[in-house]
Amino acid sequence: MNKRIAPVVVAAIVTLGMLVQAQQRGGTARTDAVPPVNAGANPYRIVRDWAQLNLEARPWGGSNGVAIDRDGKTVWATDRCGPSTTPGCFGSKVNPVHHFDESGREIRSFGGGLFVWPHGIHVDREGNVWVTDARAAGADEIAKSPGETGKGSVVVKFSPDGKVLLTLGTPGVRGNPPAALTDPVDVVTDASNGDVYVAESHTDVADPNLVGRISVFDKNGTFLRTIGRTGTGPGEFRTPHALEFDSRGRLIVADRHNHRIQILTKAGAFISELDDFGRVSGLALDRNDVLYTADSESSERVHPGWQRGIRIGSLADGKVTTFIPAHVTPTAAEGAMGEGIAVDAAGNVYTAEAQLRGITKYVKP
Repeated sequence: MNKRIAPVVVAAIVTLGMLVQAQQRGGTARTDAVPPVNAGANPYRIVRDWAQLNLEARPWGGSNGVAIDRDGKTVWATDRCGPSTTPGCFGSKVNPVHHFDESGREIRSFGGGLFVWPHGIHVDREGNVWVTDARAAGADEIAKSPGETGKGSVVVKFSPDGKVLLTLGTPGVRGNPPAALTDPVDVVTDASNGDVYVAESHTDVADPNLVGRISVFDKNGTFLRTIGRTGTGPGEFRTPHALEFDSRGRLIVADRHNHRIQILTKAGAFISELDDFGRVSGLALDRNDVLYTADSESSERVHPGWQRGIRIGSLADGKVTTFIPAHVTPTAAEGAMGEGIAVDAAGNVYTAEAQLRGITKYVKP
């Protein structure tokens, strides 16, 4: 083999291996028995590439996080800094946190030089913006950018204009709270008291030391408790990939690798689970507790019979009423669907596209 291309081939094999590990066959005995839900009304008009990075005039990196501002109409999103084959922000100075007006025009961006792998995003009741950094830098990344150590595996709270107000975890260190976090995926705050709930982790599900938990802090960053543990039982998680609170103050968890949504009390007690929404990467709720979910990973290998797409239904009965199929793409036989999902006050839906990159808007008729 040509010595000059060997490193490229090796890197490609490693990257593919990581992807295969991250998308292993999931589910539980209960969810395996659920018939696939791949149908439902679809009244939405789809607008791909809705949001433009006009401030830096650069291409989108893969995006995992999207959220609605407290004004109910403007949109926040994260991206991973560039369309490279191994996407990430380590060593980059471009801004991965973006705010868009109602037309998709970027009105501000920030966060350059702070992240490794920006992931989930949440806007609290005061308009502050919380962003998770879902991994720490690898040895190869540090070797390429040795002056950039001490980043990743944290949650950062920003003011609306980009000032860092709080950091949860120790940058660059994976571990247990209160000192550290392990690959935090998503974050949500309790509107009643400001408590912060952090979903961990994005670790390879085949890892014997897999972390699956939700760590809770008060509004000042003091560690309070941990909810759940790794597993397949009630109140246990394998990749808790998204978090929301419903109108009753219950914690809603997208337990992605277990192919279910769990409903818990704030203290972490199991209430119920919903199994008709697929392998859920992202979830959102409107004021009427209508549940919007994004399934970006279902395939015949990891979730037989289920299709990727958006499933919408009532949290009350757990029944899917709307199904929006994945984007048709020549690069994936199963199609492509965004990971993060959000719904504005008018009922328009937005997805953050990890594979196709950018933000898709689904316009409500």
